[in-house]
Amino acid sequence: MTMPLRIGDMAEYGSGGTATAVQNASGIRLLGISPRFRQLGAGRALTNACIQLARDKGHAQVILHTTQAMQVAWRLYEQLGFARSEDLDFLQQGFPVFGFRLPLAPGGIPGSGCLPGGTA
Repeated sequence: MTMPLRIGDMAEYGSGGTATAVQNASGIRLLGISPRFRQLGAGRALTNACIQLARDKGHAQVILHTTQAMQVAWRLYEQLGFARSEDLDFLQQGFPVFGFRLPLAPGGIPGSGCLPGGTA
């Protein structure tokens, strides 16, 4: 399983496109779940944990990228409230990479089950 979370200066987020210039944001990169742990909620739990870390840091949004081939992850991110953000899209070695944003509103993360204090 891989799960880098960038909480701090997005200049070190490590992606192409414009994400590295975004201020007051956390980024999730390369979140991957071993096939034997898929469909057990691990991806949702890890993503929610990353969102909560960003919230605890006081950031206004979470940014991530995915590809067309990652449809299960794409659906999960949309279920958690992430929305496509075309301004974050870029090409990596000829493959389109699609950007998503999740605004972090005070009081909880819509659709995530995460509320302040770690309760669901």
